[in-house]
Amino acid sequence: MLGIGPACPVSSSQLCCKPLNSAEPSPLQLPRYSVSGLNAAVASLLERGFAPRFLLEATVSRPQLKKGHLWMNLVDDASSVSAVVWASQVPRLSFQPSDGDGVLVVGKLNFWAARASLTVQVLDLRPSLSSVLRRFERVRQLLEPEGLLEPERKRPLPAEPGRIALLTSVPSSALADMLRTARERWPATAILLVPIPVQGGVETQICTALERVGAAAGPLGLEAIVLARGGGSREDLSVFDGEVLARCIAAAPVPVVCGIGHEDDTTIADLVADHRAATPTAALVALLPDRGQLQLVAQQLRRHLAQMVVLRLQGVRQRLAQLTERLQRLHPSEQLRLRRTDLEQARRLLQALSPQHVLQRGFALLHRNDGSLVRRLEDLSRGEVIAIALANGEARAEVQELLPAAGVQPE
Repeated sequence: MLGIGPACPVSSSQLCCKPLNSAEPSPLQLPRYSVSGLNAAVASLLERGFAPRFLLEATVSRPQLKKGHLWMNLVDDASSVSAVVWASQVPRLSFQPSDGDGVLVVGKLNFWAARASLTVQVLDLRPSLSSVLRRFERVRQLLEPEGLLEPERKRPLPAEPGRIALLTSVPSSALADMLRTARERWPATAILLVPIPVQGGVETQICTALERVGAAAGPLGLEAIVLARGGGSREDLSVFDGEVLARCIAAAPVPVVCGIGHEDDTTIADLVADHRAATPTAALVALLPDRGQLQLVAQQLRRHLAQMVVLRLQGVRQRLAQLTERLQRLHPSEQLRLRRTDLEQARRLLQALSPQHVLQRGFALLHRNDGSLVRRLEDLSRGEVIAIALANGEARAEVQELLPAAGVQPE
């Protein structure tokens, strides 16, 4: 704890002449001040002995603007101190506190000697984690009944987007990682880079950029929007917990991918977006196809297609060979040759079956006078004249005797 020492011309030897608990101290034994001198001594002591800047965790009580200056009390469970944000600093605040908000203040002490008044001059302030989580829960409960957080509302991401919009801080390490990932995974996708602020009271600026990109999505051929911010404390990400930003994301005409903070960070924007990625780089991984994986798939398809082509060509060649063979069979010259062969076979058959061929083998044909062929012995009678046809001529004979074959009885 700081103590207040003497600041007047009284010497130290004078202060130590008698104990302080002396029953009758001499006036020369105690430091003597005027009101202005006392206040000046306190101011000098604070100036010399206290840090020029410090962090203060507190809860905001009764914030109010007076002549452009933001006055408030900073309290905890047991104490309070007055604080002020000068009018020149108010527009630069990254967070506008409300009554009851937990804050982390960057400040310094102001001591007005004329009034002996001690005030914390606020240089910057941020919401505490408890305040951020309370705001997150409040906005979530507001949006949930409207169905804005329902999985059924979320739109599928395009398989191979031709052009996307990337809203993030420029320049930043997160942007460099995202662009490198995009080049490695799918360089065919064109990226429209839209710089946005990503920390502090910039929700309105982010919404304006998002609305402009959404309005130009059709003419520009945008198929998706990526809203990204690199790592930071949960308090730094609180801008993405805003209700207005959530409604802008839900109203976007194309799917929105959010990659905000680290894997453990979840904001309202993540819950409303069509896809939530753990990191900015993961947002590009989720949105863009993997060129290497697709190359492997393409190689497999190419091999399969080559096999199918070979099999198809084999089938076509077989079919062509069959048609060629059939064409050859149906060709007039081939048909004529086959007909000639058939006719030759028929001729030979006729020759083999003709009576003349039989006569050539030594047989003879017997005809009666009426020209009928003699087939059985019963067709003849004694004294009848018959004609005998031989291979080289004909003879006539008279039947003198009829002799049946042995063991055959005449009918």
